[in-house]
Amino acid sequence: MSTPQRDWITTPITADLLRGALDLEDTGRGLLPHRLPARARAQCADPQLAMAESQPSGVRLAFRTRATALELDTLPTKRVYTGAPPRPDGLYELLVNGEPAGQGGVTGGDTLTIDMSTGSFDHSPGSPGTLRFTGLPGGGEHVNDVELWLPHNETTELVALRTDAPVEPAPDRGRPVWLHHGSSISHGSDAAGPTTTWPALAARLGGVELINLGFGGGALLDPFTARALRDTPADLISIKIGINLVNADLMRLRAFGPAVHGFLDTIREGHPTAPLLVVSPLLCPIHEDTPGPSAPDLSALSEGRVAFRATGDPAERAAGKLTLTVIREELARIVEQRAADDPHLHHLDGRALYGEADAAELPLPDALHPDAVTHRRIGERFAELAFSNGPFADRP
Repeated sequence: MSTPQRDWITTPITADLLRGALDLEDTGRGLLPHRLPARARAQCADPQLAMAESQPSGVRLAFRTRATALELDTLPTKRVYTGAPPRPDGLYELLVNGEPAGQGGVTGGDTLTIDMSTGSFDHSPGSPGTLRFTGLPGGGEHVNDVELWLPHNETTELVALRTDAPVEPAPDRGRPVWLHHGSSISHGSDAAGPTTTWPALAARLGGVELINLGFGGGALLDPFTARALRDTPADLISIKIGINLVNADLMRLRAFGPAVHGFLDTIREGHPTAPLLVVSPLLCPIHEDTPGPSAPDLSALSEGRVAFRATGDPAERAAGKLTLTVIREELARIVEQRAADDPHLHHLDGRALYGEADAAELPLPDALHPDAVTHRRIGERFAELAFSNGPFADRP
């Protein structure tokens, strides 16, 4: 509930107050930002993808106001993993004129219970909560550009926005739009917060507007994702491909090459000359030469930890099973082949972002995902290799 001492102004939450979302669904309880359009969602019944695309990584409210206080009512969906420690509440981060101005969480909400040993999902409804920030440097003639970044890893229905002064949509800053697609690492798994996922960090360093289509477990070369990339206005595009195909043991080498070509062909239908960067997998020791699928490490769960292991047999590579080594070689070959006719297509070996020396210094805590410190390193390296001295350096 809002505090009664202030004269609050309630502003309807509309698409022009949001950045980073491709769709906005009225659920009857609130407005749910989606990172895939409705047509794409209708073509896949995978609960993992439904969960991931509804988690608003990179999505933020952006407005201009003289307000000194704001409240946001939201209905979050909290994840509970059977046998694992409780997860912290999702983090909201407030930026005022581009500078950090506060952070907080919302308690309550729905609960999604996930049993990793069986793959089951159970949803229990709950009640909205309120996020509140006060002491903003507004008032009088002092106008601020405000961004409120939603939790990158917590599905969030937006219920009401209140401020103590009127708001208007933030003006277009004229910055290039960077559209990125990838897996859970791009989604921001185990980052400290929504502004410090590696894509958010890289976007800030590169001076671009981010649309993050990183989906935990969902970078699977799906045609509907390619069409979403095709149809989303953007100046710069990157796709990070590989680890989820191994995690899921989704396809063999025979299918992988044509699927990559088809994915790129679809993107090029909508963005024929935009700089397009194909990023191969970061180093992941358990899957460098061992195929998937990945599976929860049940011994770790018994100790209250979440960790993963590779369950494939390296000998199965001869039958076309994919490993990260195989995928890197194939992606480099495909980009080299296509670049002869597409001078705006580029390749980046993911080990330049996180490689063997990094794994020795900063090993992946659960064997799949980097920690917060490593997200920062990856973001800084991507900014250097793509934005400062790479294919995005001559951005519009």
